[in-house]
Amino acid sequence: MLRFEEAYELALSHVKTLSCFNVDLLDSLGYTLAEDVISDINMPPFDKSSMDGYACKMSDIQNELEVIEVIAAGDVSQKIILTNQCAKIMTGAKVPVGADCVLMVEDIEEISANKIRYLKAKTPINISFCAEDIKKDAVVLPKGIKIKPQHIAIMASVGCIQPMVYKKPVVTVIATGSELVEPDSIPGPTQIRNSNAFQIISQLERANATANYLGIAGDSEKETDDIIKRALAESDLILITGGVSMGDFDFVPKVLKANGFHLHFESILMKPGKPTVFGTHENCAVFGFPGNPVAAFVVFEIIVKDFMNKMMGCLEKSKPITLSLGTNFKRSKADRLGWIPSIINNAGEVIPVEYHGSAHLHSICNADVIFPIQAGISEIHKGEKVHVRQI
Repeated sequence: MLRFEEAYELALSHVKTLSCFNVDLLDSLGYTLAEDVISDINMPPFDKSSMDGYACKMSDIQNELEVIEVIAAGDVSQKIILTNQCAKIMTGAKVPVGADCVLMVEDIEEISANKIRYLKAKTPINISFCAEDIKKDAVVLPKGIKIKPQHIAIMASVGCIQPMVYKKPVVTVIATGSELVEPDSIPGPTQIRNSNAFQIISQLERANATANYLGIAGDSEKETDDIIKRALAESDLILITGGVSMGDFDFVPKVLKANGFHLHFESILMKPGKPTVFGTHENCAVFGFPGNPVAAFVVFEIIVKDFMNKMMGCLEKSKPITLSLGTNFKRSKADRLGWIPSIINNAGEVIPVEYHGSAHLHSICNADVIFPIQAGISEIHKGEKVHVRQI
């Protein structure tokens, strides 16, 4: 049985990065850049006014100034600013030759139709200079970042209308268990609705992956084999929930091995999530989750999400946030690393939610974060620091 850190690094060491292609800019959200984005222009492309005001010489700001023209954004100035002259200028307009500052319009007194006076003793320059934000041929976005709306704005500004990105993985989701029925069915006396698969599909969509749901495999070796064969033919990654423990009807590890998967681990020293399976095939990887919903949710968040990001060429990993515990916390067993569902209160402190174990699905519905408590530690006191992961 591996410690979490060992299992995490082992899984990520077996990631195969997907191929890449060009995508239209407006369709690129959530993909990962497969090459650097280079600026084809300086930004700003010229010295521009950073506000509405009057462009003039800094040496003249205590003098009466003659207004010789009005410059709108997009206009080209036709005149040169000489001593004791200025041009009324709009935000974003090119600063005329001869001017080296812009006086804020709010600080101006109009003396006559074409005469103004500045009412303060000093002024900021109020000019955004050519290339002060981005220089032509500079890398504006590096390879390996997952594209967000603000990145799309940058790409639009430098003319990158078809960025090169990594493909998103096709991820097949399989639920196992003869006791399961789909959510649109009324469970019989010994049945429960299949919540795990729908939870995992939603987590996949939030992580920008393509979910392919194959349904429920009953507790038979043949059904498990048939559905895994289907998944293997059409998937980059397979996620199986249930059937991975030590019960008489837990066929998943056996069937995976029979279908050519090499299983790198079959359990992790943590709670929830101990009976987690990870394996690889020539062109596919698989994670087998415990059947309990909190365990499946947590394993996805702490391992699978980063695994998929790496498949998509993303260099980012989940980053924990350090916060203070807002109450004393104690657990009955400390033999394994534990993951504790919690809320963040109005003071920014972490408060564990009521949690009855890995089958307590409602606990994570109320949680903002999870945090780890290391093996051997049974109690954490109010005010101590914990490293939370947002969920």
